[in-house]
Amino acid sequence: MSLGNSLYSSAVELVRLSVVPLSVPLLEPFAIATGTMHETRSVLVEAHVHHDGKVHVGIGEAAALPPVTECDQPELLQFGRAAAEACCPLLLSTVEALAADLKARVPSPELRGGVEAAVLDAWARHLGVATFELLGARATSAATSALTSEAPTLAFVTDITLPIGEAQHMAKLARRYREAGFSFFKVKVGRALDDDVRALEAIASSVPDARFRIDANGGYALAEAQALVKATAHLTLECFEQPCARGAEDDMARLQREVPFPVVADESLRSDDDLTRILASRCARGANLKLAKLGGLVAARDVGRRAQAAGLHVMTGAMVETRLGLSAMLHVAASLGTVTWIDLDTQMLLAEEAFVGGYDGDGPQMTLRRGVGLNVERIAR
Repeated sequence: MSLGNSLYSSAVELVRLSVVPLSVPLLEPFAIATGTMHETRSVLVEAHVHHDGKVHVGIGEAAALPPVTECDQPELLQFGRAAAEACCPLLLSTVEALAADLKARVPSPELRGGVEAAVLDAWARHLGVATFELLGARATSAATSALTSEAPTLAFVTDITLPIGEAQHMAKLARRYREAGFSFFKVKVGRALDDDVRALEAIASSVPDARFRIDANGGYALAEAQALVKATAHLTLECFEQPCARGAEDDMARLQREVPFPVVADESLRSDDDLTRILASRCARGANLKLAKLGGLVAARDVGRRAQAAGLHVMTGAMVETRLGLSAMLHVAASLGTVTWIDLDTQMLLAEEAFVGGYDGDGPQMTLRRGVGLNVERIAR
């Protein structure tokens, strides 16, 4: 679906940016190999776009998950105030030019991801189109249903994440999610090999038809990653995300040569240059895209399309984000067409809703709502 250059023919200007904390409590601690969270550590970005006397307001989520991300919420707020001065006013011409302008003016990729989402939301609202239309959506036969010019419907199936915890508790959670319709389980590992094996075995016993996507967040040495694969060879493993630390791509490449399923680069993939190194080293057959790592929807789209062209599987993921951030990443998924794995489940881990709209959820089913921009609104408190 193409909008054509005519939509960029009149002057549209970013005139205001603001940021406030976005801290939503979790149902229970979110533990991964490198840390534990008790609430979202995001900021809400609000962008005001002006055209012909009218102002359209868009919102975006800039997410942090230290130490996976280089900064935390206090830094995002500080950087956000600086970005408001650096980016306003800013004339909008094309989405590619916007991404380049923001990269030059907003050094933090985490903040830039939220700023770009907010600007694109406001810009799309001005144009009366969905954000994925600005990005250039592609029809698919796998991750989404067919698109039509009049009434696009985009449906996705997400996995559900099981944070590191006591094995029986993880198994109990898995059973509860299976009863809600989930069959793909992203299981966090990487702190203690023996505990991880016990947890995976317990989950498999509780949910015999479980399909596993395991994620070590770089917590394993090569020998540990190899041992986990050997110990769980009887399980249905779809992929192994970031088994070793960023910088240990040689170890990941060796593991990828040994296993039949894709190794997925996450922490190792923060830029287009990283993708070049991943392709050269053959350390992964999959790439996890996140707005906070890559610095925005346009960069995620471009890295994703390049990864697809090179034959890599693509995962669309998020940090611990609300409905707002997940909706933005769904629009990226729509722009990519066929996506192998959708990992956009963290709204289900939150104790309360902060937003409405964006998509309709029914267990693992996520369907983008028809509307303009990201089609998400904040709940008034």
